[in-house]
Amino acid sequence: MSSNAALKLTTISLSAIALASTAILWQPAKVSAQAAPNTAAFYTANVKPIFDKNCYRCHGNGSHKGGLALDTQAGMMKGGKDGAVISPGHPEDSLLIKLIRHEGPADDPMPMPPKGDKISDADIATVTAWVKAGAVMPPDSQ
Repeated sequence: MSSNAALKLTTISLSAIALASTAILWQPAKVSAQAAPNTAAFYTANVKPIFDKNCYRCHGNGSHKGGLALDTQAGMMKGGKDGAVISPGHPEDSLLIKLIRHEGPADDPMPMPPKGDKISDADIATVTAWVKAGAVMPPDSQ
């Protein structure tokens, strides 16, 4: 075999190995189907179920303890007897975030939910991301 033929064979072999390695190791980029936190779809898919499970018993579906309705956009923006509970774009200023973290005011901590364990850190992070992104929700969400 001539050196030119051997070089071609080596080149083809190395190319085939490189191509096979790439095919084996290549992983497609994962595309998330999850909506961005600044959309009503994010609220419906991610935040509303948290509120359904942990908050609506007292603050939704016609029950508005403390004057707070979390099940409508108007109620959410109005707040309760203590005033606004969210500051869209500013979770650090939002009473709702402080209460679900069990970090409420020292004079009246109001941990939410009031009975049992606080909601999971993952759920708190979801609600916090939603507030930080502007607390977007569908009008008159139920």
